[in-house]
Amino acid sequence: FLQGQLSILQEKIDHLERLLAENNEIISNIRDSVINLSESVKDGQKNPEAINFSQGSVSELFPSPSVMLAVDSEDCLFASKSGSRSSSVQMLDVYDILPFDNPDGGVWKQGFDISYNENEWDGEPLQVFVVPHSHNDPGWLKTFDDYFRDQTQHILNNMVVKLQEDNRRKFIWSEISYFSKWWDGIDSQKKDVVKRLIKDGQFEIVTGGWVMPDEASAHYFALIDQLIEGHQWLEKNVGVKPKFGWAVDPFGHSPTMAYLLKRAGFSSMLIQRVHYSVKKHFAAQKTLEFFWRQNWDLASSTDILCHMMPFYSYDVPHTCGPDPKICCQFDFKRLPGGRVSCPWRVPPEAIHAGNVQHRAWMILDQYRKKSKLFRTKVLLAPLGDDFRYAESSEWDQQYQNYQKLFDYMNSHPEWHVKAQFGTLSDYFEALRKESNLGEKSSSSLFPALSGDFFTYADRDHHYWSGYFTSRPFYKRLDRVLESYLRAAEILYSLALVQSSKSEKMSVFPSVDNYKLLTEARRNLGLFQHHDAITGTSKDWVVVDYGTRLFHSIMNLKKVIINSAHILILKDKGAYNYDTSTPLLKMDDVQSSQDSLPRKTVIKLTSQPRYLLICNPVEQERSSVVSINVNSPRVKVLSPLGKPVTVQISAIWDGATTVSHEAYQISFVAHIPPLGFGVYQLLEVQSSEAVLTDYNIYTSRQEKPDRLFSIKEMQNSVDSIILENSYMKLWFSGMSGLLEKINTKEDGKNHQMKVEFAWYGTTSNRDKSGAYLFLPDGDAKPYIFTDPPTIRVAHGRIFSEVVCFFHHMTHTMRLYNVQGLEGQSVEVSNIVDIRGEYNRELAMRISSDINSQNRFYTDLNGYQIQPRLTMSKLPLQANIYPMTTMAYIQDVGVRLTLHSAQSLGVASLKNGQLEVIMDRRLMQDDNRGLGQGVQDNKITANIFRLLLERRHGTDV
Repeated sequence: FLQGQLSILQEKIDHLERLLAENNEIISNIRDSVINLSESVKDGQKNPEAINFSQGSVSELFPSPSVMLAVDSEDCLFASKSGSRSSSVQMLDVYDILPFDNPDGGVWKQGFDISYNENEWDGEPLQVFVVPHSHNDPGWLKTFDDYFRDQTQHILNNMVVKLQEDNRRKFIWSEISYFSKWWDGIDSQKKDVVKRLIKDGQFEIVTGGWVMPDEASAHYFALIDQLIEGHQWLEKNVGVKPKFGWAVDPFGHSPTMAYLLKRAGFSSMLIQRVHYSVKKHFAAQKTLEFFWRQNWDLASSTDILCHMMPFYSYDVPHTCGPDPKICCQFDFKRLPGGRVSCPWRVPPEAIHAGNVQHRAWMILDQYRKKSKLFRTKVLLAPLGDDFRYAESSEWDQQYQNYQKLFDYMNSHPEWHVKAQFGTLSDYFEALRKESNLGEKSSSSLFPALSGDFFTYADRDHHYWSGYFTSRPFYKRLDRVLESYLRAAEILYSLALVQSSKSEKMSVFPSVDNYKLLTEARRNLGLFQHHDAITGTSKDWVVVDYGTRLFHSIMNLKKVIINSAHILILKDKGAYNYDTSTPLLKMDDVQSSQDSLPRKTVIKLTSQPRYLLICNPVEQERSSVVSINVNSPRVKVLSPLGKPVTVQISAIWDGATTVSHEAYQISFVAHIPPLGFGVYQLLEVQSSEAVLTDYNIYTSRQEKPDRLFSIKEMQNSVDSIILENSYMKLWFSGMSGLLEKINTKEDGKNHQMKVEFAWYGTTSNRDKSGAYLFLPDGDAKPYIFTDPPTIRVAHGRIFSEVVCFFHHMTHTMRLYNVQGLEGQSVEVSNIVDIRGEYNRELAMRISSDINSQNRFYTDLNGYQIQPRLTMSKLPLQANIYPMTTMAYIQDVGVRLTLHSAQSLGVASLKNGQLEVIMDRRLMQDDNRGLGQGVQDNKITANIFRLLLERRHGTDV
């Protein structure tokens, strides 16, 4: 009886949840209507003269000489070819040409009026493919699991039933994270139906990644991970291999993604969120379909056919044609009496014999106008939106009404149209056939394009450069998980081979560990979703993602420990697997999903402790390793048993107090590629380790320390100096910030000023939020009334300057070692802006490099894209994503900022690089999230600053 009551209660709760969700949808629709109405009122007041692009008033696209880069042949091949001269469209040139004005284009507000002649299709009919789709975010306003429970499972369940009712119906799906969860819960009969629907071409998987990833903040390692995870799942469970890319929602697009799809065997792809000025220009030039070619490709081996959707959004009002007021009338989920309506106040009508002629003609007019923006008579008209087709009734509304329209159109040969439901492959195959692609003469119809599609703006000056930094704590955690995943995969693979060699080792937990690896790949893959790594989800959804990343980091540590155990044993017969007492421990511990890791303190005795150091990359490495121990009387022996030079540093309790609970020891470890080094740590009576010396600039009196030499200094105009064999650094004695670098190779001094600055947000109605960066003008300097406490450390292995500001602890460390580690400066900012109100904190480096408004950022850690800071664009448009590096250069030198996390970066003045480190915003920016960004954490931002000479170059 109790069970029955509980299930009734559960049903009531579910019903309430559904009503709440419906309420939310209604309110967001009302808000959209208000925005749309206020936009149209605003635009009615302006009425500037619209440029009629259809007259072809824009100059043809040829690379303009001003954007060509002449670079010495010694430089990498990519740079010397200035972004693939064989491409007829270079995105840098497009930016050069575009006025970036925003005149009212009529019904297509951001475009222009489109006209056509009735008889244009007499010789060859218009082929229309209406492609039903449902965009399922794996987490955004709800968590992945909640969306699945409330919406996604119903969409897929209905798909199986509804596609079987009529074999002319089609449907596409892209997110395998959801599809695999659903598949695991259905019976074999249903699975067979799905396989048949795929075989018959009614149901199609597009892209087939674990998610539809963000393309700005994601590292290529993780982009590949989520693609493999989806594709391998599909191959194993469904036996299909996707060939067509579908990316309707990522906020800007990267050529790295195009390259990965091409290398994964794709022939074509589709993108949607591109700057409205670029869309309008491409529409006028009929270059919305192009071969996307990599910057470095001098031929066409990287070309992939790309379709750019022309209008504002991927929803129904913006996909049938240029007039959203009319297209909305053909979104039959919005029929009167339903929960969603049309903001343009003209509802759809159900199709019947009395209105079919008129309605078919209305939508055909839209299809014809849209087709005028393309070079062929094949047209794509997507039909869907977020989490659509969840209810059986919606399938009936859309499919039945559209079928009536198609039947009517197709039965009137004088209309010269063939309209039908289609999948993405139906469209691209018809397009290829129509344009003779695949034949030798084919390349002429579509232009080749090189470059990227950042930074995205969807209207006005609303540039989506805020999300390049939003929730930076998790952008860093993402990369930590990636590094653990790589190490775990390599060690596990090697351990698997070892474990198969003897009976004793067959107890190695290979199956359990493989499950943990798979789960980690999937959690990393899930986080590449365009509302996850972007920092654009609800607070509790962020916690859900963070918890998944955190659990996987802990699980990968187990895999690493288990695999390393089997690999380091000399006597493999002694192998014994015991979960309760693992042989090894990791050197750091993270206590929760939103805290920074802390080093484990290693207890020393006169018996050696073994320290395993693993190098998971393919190059031999010499690198400084720092660990915490409980005693300063320490000796470290190399894998060959030789003593190594050790620097002992204090562990600090705050800025100026030494904690004698633990000590940090640092030494140079030399490890072979994909290998281990086993070092020994011992406690000894008289240690030969070298103590770090400290100078502290502070106003407080400290008592002397029993172990370390600590000198108290006064803040002064005298500089603080650090140096190694490669360079000498000068820091301000007042602020502790870097001012100048001398490179010893050529004896030159370079101005190199580090500063911090605040951005506010506008006083207009539209303000910065999780997506948008809308600053109130240039950044204001970071002002401190009292000089910060500055702690300077001088040591054998490294020296550093640490500055304690109210909102961050800023460290610059110089290693006294050979190689790259000694040639660059390590920069770390522990940032805490939790008390701030509508502010963003930036680190700016100002140099005397003559960069001439030109800078370079990486895309996904995979390639470099040249950038131009343009005065015709607002400040927020000149911010670009940096995944791993950004640099500026002139004839003599290059200054590179290497980054351990994705952030927004800019070069707003000659010789400057600046990076936005964290943002705290008190309001929503009207892109559907419904909240600001106020869940800031204490965040570690880690960089390397590298200054290099350039030889015989001409920039």
